[in-house]
Amino acid sequence: MMKQMLFGLLAVTTVSAIDISISSKGNNTGGFHYGLLHEDIDNSGDGGLYAELIRNRAFQASEGFPSSLSGWYPINGVILSLNTLKEPLSSALSTSMNVAPASGRGKAGFYNDGYWGIDVKVQPYRGSFWVRGDYSGHFTASLQSNITGERFGVVNIKSKSRANAWVEHDFTLTPTKNVPSSNNTFAITFEAAGLKSKSLDFNLISLFPPTYKGRKNGMRRDLVDALEGFHPTLFRLPGGNMLEGLTNKSFWNWKDSIGPLRDRPGFSGVWDYQQTNGLGLLEYLEFAEDMGMELILAVYAGLSLNGDVTPEDQLQQFIDDALDEIEFIRGPADSKWGAIRAALGHPEPWKLEYVEVGNEDWLAGAPEGWDTYKEYRFPLFLKAINEACHSTDPDIQVISSGSVYDGYDIPSPGAGDYHLYTTPDTWVAEFGKFDNVKTPHVIGEMASTFPNGGTGWNSGVLRPFPWWQGAVGEAVALIGYERNADRIIGAIYAPILRNMNRWQWSITMLQFAADPAMTTRSTSWYVWELMAAHPITKTLAADVDFGPVYYVAGKNEKTQGHVFKAAVYNSTNGADVPVKITFDGVAAGTTAELTVLTGPKDPYAVNDPHTGVNVVKTRKTSVKSDRHGTFSFRLPNLSVAVLDTKGRRKTIKREF
Repeated sequence: MMKQMLFGLLAVTTVSAIDISISSKGNNTGGFHYGLLHEDIDNSGDGGLYAELIRNRAFQASEGFPSSLSGWYPINGVILSLNTLKEPLSSALSTSMNVAPASGRGKAGFYNDGYWGIDVKVQPYRGSFWVRGDYSGHFTASLQSNITGERFGVVNIKSKSRANAWVEHDFTLTPTKNVPSSNNTFAITFEAAGLKSKSLDFNLISLFPPTYKGRKNGMRRDLVDALEGFHPTLFRLPGGNMLEGLTNKSFWNWKDSIGPLRDRPGFSGVWDYQQTNGLGLLEYLEFAEDMGMELILAVYAGLSLNGDVTPEDQLQQFIDDALDEIEFIRGPADSKWGAIRAALGHPEPWKLEYVEVGNEDWLAGAPEGWDTYKEYRFPLFLKAINEACHSTDPDIQVISSGSVYDGYDIPSPGAGDYHLYTTPDTWVAEFGKFDNVKTPHVIGEMASTFPNGGTGWNSGVLRPFPWWQGAVGEAVALIGYERNADRIIGAIYAPILRNMNRWQWSITMLQFAADPAMTTRSTSWYVWELMAAHPITKTLAADVDFGPVYYVAGKNEKTQGHVFKAAVYNSTNGADVPVKITFDGVAAGTTAELTVLTGPKDPYAVNDPHTGVNVVKTRKTSVKSDRHGTFSFRLPNLSVAVLDTKGRRKTIKREF
């Protein structure tokens, strides 16, 4: 034991200090973006970010999923059945739920158990439902325990229903107590005696808690709070595989996702469940606006996940759809699609500088899909978008869905997109990957998914949660990308959210359930938050090689602060590394804030939503430069650190 302790002490004392001299010269980058991608995977949209509490609210059907009564249960023996009326609620929502009481007396109705429960708090819940049928009396809407039946909130809604017309009923329901369990349901009942026909038809039954910034049809507040907390400034939408769809008949059609909810048909999700289209293009754009994020708009490029490829002579319809979408987002209010946007409540255009054509076209249906992308699909989109937008301010940067590392000599002025889900060691091995790449790129999807030694997609298994060593590996990668911020637009973590009740992909930045107490910031969240909290607008040159300390240095020209970001990966014998930093132009006696993130001894430790334990330790100290202007400190192995002479950025003030 004494020999082991002595060896450890000697290891610490023999680690040489890393002395870094940082120049005042560098690249004016305009800022590197830390961003997020959202697609509806892991029930992260419906049942997640989208605040709607009612599951299967409109009995939608699509190519992959027939209409069903999933989520719905009878009260007092009523008979529930699907009904396709000659006059449905709309052509988009053609199937309704028929409710037939078992007798002519007593209460009749139904309940919904939400997305694996409903969180109940003393707050107003906005609800609505459509009814067709002849009923005189009141409807009762309520929230109650699925265990005891106790009702926590009740509201009576006077019936306006008519025999041969669909009528909407709105209500506000405010519970009288905060309920610790989310094992709750939502019910609608009516008096069978008031029914003048045999049954009623219901559709588009909805219930929303208060949403982020009070947006109608908006986002779940605790999830946006956690996303906003890591300071993202770039948003890639509408995600990855969701854009492509399962076939060329079920891709994400943005035109189906705007307008009144009764006119949105939904579509076949690519992650084994129907999607409602309630979270549509307009909601995504409002979300980006509220979060202060710039957009990377992904447009469908004629390739779906099953390998369906659109021939060249049929591609123009999708090019036109992309141009219409761009006009909807950033066109003037007197343009065709800008006028539609204005009619939906947003007369001012959104800022849009980045458009990505397709998603991972090198993967689906390869080699034909990738060959057609290079031969005609990307070139035709690139030409059409540039011609349509060349005189606008700002110009649009068109991005390929693949990178130069996917075997594509991307035509100018196109940019590339690099995706990697990998091991921590791979991030370190790829640290300088983009040092000599001239083509602009975005890192459109990235995360540590496999442990070192993992065998990859064919036989590998993703870790159950993001783990500490994986997060440090991501920090090394982020530093490498930010060093090249003159050509790398930004890096995007994906996927971002996971519902703990149903998922297909275990590695996500945030995990959640119906109960907000389950919302968990992963180890990766803490690393990305620290890196994004200290923006660099101008990267500065330095004179020291990398490893085991990987770093980027720069200046924030808004705060006039100097910033040093670093990660330590595999130091000698796991020892602390002494670091000395001298910034050209920073005077002696300058005080800086040093933030260091460390993990536990177990590099595979996770932030598990079932325990609520955060394994990431955050230590903040003040460090003063000596008479030579040098900052000195030590960094542990497997740590992530930021030194900032002006401190962290201000947290955005949330308005609920």
